[in-house]
Amino acid sequence: MWAEPLAQTTAEAQDVAKFWLDDGGANLRNATPYAVQATAGGERLTTDIVPGGPPASIPPLEGPTLPDGSAPAASGRVFFIGSDGEPHWCTGTVVNSLYRNLVATAGHCLLDIEAPMGSLGKWVFVPGYSDGQIPFGLYVGKRASVHSDFEGLRDFDRDYAFANVYSGVVLASPGVLSNVGRLAENVGAQGITINQPLAPTVDVFGYPAGPHPDGSLPYTGETLERSTGSTFAMNTTLFRADRPIGANSPFTAEGSLGSSWLTGYASGSRTGHLNGITVSVSDTDGDNRYDSGISPYFDSELYMVYRNAASMWTGVIA
Repeated sequence: MWAEPLAQTTAEAQDVAKFWLDDGGANLRNATPYAVQATAGGERLTTDIVPGGPPASIPPLEGPTLPDGSAPAASGRVFFIGSDGEPHWCTGTVVNSLYRNLVATAGHCLLDIEAPMGSLGKWVFVPGYSDGQIPFGLYVGKRASVHSDFEGLRDFDRDYAFANVYSGVVLASPGVLSNVGRLAENVGAQGITINQPLAPTVDVFGYPAGPHPDGSLPYTGETLERSTGSTFAMNTTLFRADRPIGANSPFTAEGSLGSSWLTGYASGSRTGHLNGITVSVSDTDGDNRYDSGISPYFDSELYMVYRNAASMWTGVIA
């Protein structure tokens, strides 16, 4: 396990929050979907994946009462500054934890794989993001937990990260932050499950925004999208991964990095169990349209990283 510092002091976290919230949230609106390692060649396999350890799961935490048909408020965007010095975003998901402060996303939506693997700058999470709105506040990252094989070896079987965030804030007046409380208490949280056989189906939630290889652009990235499909073992090219899994999903690349794969999703409670995270997408049948999301397999190594992160306290910044 590797602990990666984000905004370590109250003053630093306040500066990060104001960077994103000042000027009417201009930096949030101007951010572009992250495109680093967003696509990979892929081949579907007929083999199964045999769990290498005992199964385990953590239950979800139901969120606020929302109108029927609403998207899960526990999904949202993570925002950060990339190696190019510009603001970007991926998808993130709240996961149940002791202090109600944990966000899961792709590892390379937190560590900068284009640089010497430090954290991406000014990292924050906005749950329930939709059409530029931040209905539940903005949550600044304090510390992240990643697998040491991803940080040190760039092993993409470990391309996942869990970030502990401070309690949320909004701008009460220009330059003045106001506390809105702990993340999962405001929006709920998904459970997590590991060492499972391949799921018959998963529901994928994310903010896809980029084009298909044929140039078509079915998504805007401004609202949370959902796709449902079967899972399968696969091989990939472009990056190192021994045991990736795939999910039938038409999501395009940019923006969908970090999307949650939920098993047992219940539309009424908007909860399920996180069992995959999109780290890339692939066109496996060569028709110039993406058809598969790619995730690391959720095994005991991932559970070790999650358990370390789940017991980390953060606090308030306003």
